[in-house]
Amino acid sequence: MKKIFMATLGAGLVALGANASAQSYPTRAISMVVPYAAGGSTDGLARIVAQAMGENLGQTIVVENLGGGGTMIGNQRVTRAEPDGYTITFGNMGSLAIAPSLYPKSKFDPRRDLAAVGLVATVPMVLSVSKKSGVKTLPDFVSRLQKQGADVNFGNAGNGSTSHISAAYFMHVTKTQGMQIPYRGAGPAIADLIAGTVDAVIDQTVTMIPLHDANRVTALAVASASRLPQIPDVPTFAEAGVPDFNMSVWNGIAAPAGTQPAVIARLEQALAAALKSPNVRESLDKLAAQAPSEKEQGGAAFQALIARDVPRFSALIKEANVTVN
Repeated sequence: MKKIFMATLGAGLVALGANASAQSYPTRAISMVVPYAAGGSTDGLARIVAQAMGENLGQTIVVENLGGGGTMIGNQRVTRAEPDGYTITFGNMGSLAIAPSLYPKSKFDPRRDLAAVGLVATVPMVLSVSKKSGVKTLPDFVSRLQKQGADVNFGNAGNGSTSHISAAYFMHVTKTQGMQIPYRGAGPAIADLIAGTVDAVIDQTVTMIPLHDANRVTALAVASASRLPQIPDVPTFAEAGVPDFNMSVWNGIAAPAGTQPAVIARLEQALAAALKSPNVRESLDKLAAQAPSEKEQGGAAFQALIARDVPRFSALIKEANVTVN
């Protein structure tokens, strides 16, 4: 009886200690892992939100870029971390919904391995070409793919990234073929797009709007229902003759599975506060990134979104015969 009592008491003390720890969270800096190289869309959004969340939490949130491995290097860094709220991920559809189907040997399943914190933004994709390519319109680009597909290349943020899947999906709906060149993130791919080393990149408005405005690349079409006020000279894919291509990318935050509910709740609170910040709202608006409605916010809604999109992209990957190099 005494042993049982002591065991029960010990378990109770551990639970009390854990609860006290959760209530005082956070007491030190938090690492926000972005599974892509610096300079890309996901990285840019992460830095906007990390600063605002850090102010609310009273601790610094350090953005840690871990590109490569089709986002699996970053994903594994998070899933193997202590579930204490001090290592979280800022991912997108590529790392949190597409990667499981492309890398089944990793046995990564975000529905099981992660605890969702919340959706941050949904962002339309933009197809841009290098100035060196000489292409001016989407019909011109499709024509070039049809005639010279083997010589036309798409840079992407890595196998399994949204830019990889988007390019594969675009070629699938236009019945064309081109060469895909994977990088360790959108940043390096876009650097080569600017240099003319690659012909095209499909990436989020977060990176493409500033580059188009600066006349460093040519944006051919945007995957939105209507033209964006931020880049009014760029037609939608439907206007440009490819109505079947419609892809926007969601971005969000998650923690390792097993993270205490009180810690998740505190992170949810900090994210909600960040999304209400005028500075964050202004930054997102400039990049045509749509913040979630109140109904779409929070861990439960984001967990449901991930659960919906894992099988959805599994089906798309099979239909478009997407493979990794």
